[in-house]
Amino acid sequence: MEQPLLSEKRSEIDENERLSSYQYVGRTGSVIPTASLAGTDVSIEEIRSATSFSTPYPPSIHAPLISSPEPLPNEQAIPHQSPYAADYGAYSNDFQRQLLDEVEIRELLIDHIGHRCCWGSHPARTWKIHAVEDCNVYVGTLETFLEEREVIRETEPYLGGKIDGKDNTPELGIWELDLRSQFPVLFVPYKETRVKIPNSETVEKCSDCAGQGDIPCPTCNADQEPGFYKENQMSQCPACYGRGLIAHRDGSDTICTKCDGKGKIPCATCGSRGLLKCKTCNGSGSLLTRKIAVVKWKTLSTRKVSATSGAASVPDEIFHRAKGVQLCNTQAYQCTPAYFADSFFLNTFSSDVIADRASVPPTARVICERHTISVVPVTRVTMRHHRQSFSFYIVGYSREVYLKDYYPARFCWGLCPCLEWLKV
Repeated sequence: MEQPLLSEKRSEIDENERLSSYQYVGRTGSVIPTASLAGTDVSIEEIRSATSFSTPYPPSIHAPLISSPEPLPNEQAIPHQSPYAADYGAYSNDFQRQLLDEVEIRELLIDHIGHRCCWGSHPARTWKIHAVEDCNVYVGTLETFLEEREVIRETEPYLGGKIDGKDNTPELGIWELDLRSQFPVLFVPYKETRVKIPNSETVEKCSDCAGQGDIPCPTCNADQEPGFYKENQMSQCPACYGRGLIAHRDGSDTICTKCDGKGKIPCATCGSRGLLKCKTCNGSGSLLTRKIAVVKWKTLSTRKVSATSGAASVPDEIFHRAKGVQLCNTQAYQCTPAYFADSFFLNTFSSDVIADRASVPPTARVICERHTISVVPVTRVTMRHHRQSFSFYIVGYSREVYLKDYYPARFCWGLCPCLEWLKV
């Protein structure tokens, strides 16, 4: 009973030794093991120390655990590298290549057509599969995770009371704020938070009312110079046109009830007071101003696709979301090109991805980067009937079908209900 258990345990140890012996593409001096990728990666200390090379960085960014890179959700980790017989001289896994028979190919195409209005399945069911071609595609990504900080000012009416000003302690700089409690998971697409900068409150005179709390009425004092106004300004009564009397058809006159026979009425906006309460300071004449730090964490992505001529017509977006196999996955403060001992193509491809690094805004600082290279299996299928033919692609391990514009059984350009019931 014990012998099989020992044998199973021994085989597991051998497998782990085989994986650990593989020299993974990464940074030297790494201490964080990545079991799923069978290699090593950069340490937390390496990323933290690298940030000090450019400018002093606050300790707030060092709070989260910088974990080792894991395969993306739509990718598999490749446990070893082996030469792949292709013009690229690149890496792949023979045992993980897609092997599709005729039944699977037709089922995938029929399912794809079933989601298209006015597309008939007759060609997919009956046309001959003329050629099946493997044209794998390489996808390289460089993700730059950064933190951006900028200062905005917020104001509100000051109604008295104690303020958090510089009299207490000096005002903190924008990069001196401790935001460890707000720090997100690395490589989140976007997160924003707003924090009041301590000791940044000041009381200022309201510029709209010059600290008076009131502004001249724009209706009855529109022609006055700034800072001056007149009280008891009256306007002509709109009911009697200033006569004070209302004329009737029988020739009689009655006293206007709107102006009580005076012919003038007070200003409808201010009641002839000549002033209105300032809406900016709510009549207080003072504004409480504070500085707010707007902090944004986001990931800038650089993506490149290297496709053979057979898959050149497929949009890059299809390959980006396809499920493939990772050939490398490195994470560091600033990633360098990956190195493949047997592939000049992949070395050049990795260098091109790194060279296209997204520009970082001047108000932001880089936290770390992640560089991956993946191979996406692509199968090009050509179907023929007499002198007609069309091609489509089966992309990734999720087997997504991509069919360009031409398909021989399309009706009414999608403007009418599906005519599949006609068996055309």
